[in-house]
Amino acid sequence: MTRHVLKLYISVKFITANVVNSTTGDLIATASTVEHCIKNSFDCGRFSNPKAAAAIGEVLAKRFRIASFSGGGDVAARSIHVDVDREIEKKGSEKSKMIWCVVNSLRSDGLNIVLDDESESGPCV
Repeated sequence: MTRHVLKLYISVKFITANVVNSTTGDLIATASTVEHCIKNSFDCGRFSNPKAAAAIGEVLAKRFRIASFSGGGDVAARSIHVDVDREIEKKGSEKSKMIWCVVNSLRSDGLNIVLDDESESGPCV
């Protein structure tokens, strides 16, 4: 059974979100504030904040939906697993709002998000 995992990379300047097949390591979908078309949609050169994180979640949701439906497969294979507590632990609590913004944006775009921890939903402005 295919399991897709959300991987986040957050630096001082940029946010990148990837959905990866955890079995094969294949990249299914990606979105980043490094991309020219996304970068140009923000004011004042702010590419690593909650607003940018929410936008990355929206773009990633659309790209994942296209990739997963064109590839066929079952509905469970269209779920995205994420361990929010682990992501916050690795990236620091100051990045927690951005992490939750990506996750909540994916969820609000209708994707099935499976939280691999006890979290419900976190803050996002």
